[in-house]
Amino acid sequence: MTTLNHKIVAPTPVQGTPDASGQLEDLLALMARLRADCPWDKKQTNHSLIPYAIEEAYELGEAVQSDDDEDIKGELGDVLLQVVFHCQMYAEQGRFDMSDVITTLQEKLVRRHPHVFEAETLKDDAAVKERWDEIKAEENQAREARGKPPRRLDAIKAGSALIQAQDVQKQASKLGFDWDGISGAFDKLDEEIDELKAELTNKSKAEIKANIRDIEKEVGDCMFALVNVARKLNLDAETATLTCVHKFKSRFGYIEAQLAAVGKRLEDSDITEMDALWEAAKHHERL
Repeated sequence: MTTLNHKIVAPTPVQGTPDASGQLEDLLALMARLRADCPWDKKQTNHSLIPYAIEEAYELGEAVQSDDDEDIKGELGDVLLQVVFHCQMYAEQGRFDMSDVITTLQEKLVRRHPHVFEAETLKDDAAVKERWDEIKAEENQAREARGKPPRRLDAIKAGSALIQAQDVQKQASKLGFDWDGISGAFDKLDEEIDELKAELTNKSKAEIKANIRDIEKEVGDCMFALVNVARKLNLDAETATLTCVHKFKSRFGYIEAQLAAVGKRLEDSDITEMDALWEAAKHHERL
């Protein structure tokens, strides 16, 4: 590991704490073995793992909310797996490994906490936040010196696709890149839906499969345009979508419960019966 410019004084370990460094080495060796011998792990790429990393972060949030130690440990492990998995693949590419990631993190933490590791005194958390922002600005200047100048939308924080879509649209709107009213957003939505339909019209399954990346882009354009409509209505696209997800789960649960009441499983039903129960679930909601 690269030697840091500042000596890090760690807190006194809790008695009985396991050898974390040894466990990490074992975990890295386990991941290397999986990449060598497991067909699913072998075919993954850094890009193919992106949805899993996002999913695990959300599941960790739910586990913390539940306050169940076993669930939290499991989900923290799943998040750690994503870090180890990515590091293993980047190491295979000869780019960097876990040691480099840990060193980079340590250096960042020391750099951003001068009030801990240097003779700098900050009186409260507000002062810490202000100093943190100053240090981040210095880091951005360093990135610019490496040929990566900041762009106006770089400040958008990572999050779900819907959250990011709405945030970039809000920022672009502040800079004057927006329609005056909602009609422009609706026109754009109609345009994108027409383009998606054109990509699919008179196409065989084989043609759709061969052109799936272009179709994916068109679907993304439709989603982005619909987020614009939500933004123009001062609605949060993420919240609106989650409301729909919860509603769907509730109605589908109603279908499952009604089928179970007559001794049937979902697999034993058909679309006609399930659709009738779906309508019944909607009626039940209004009662």
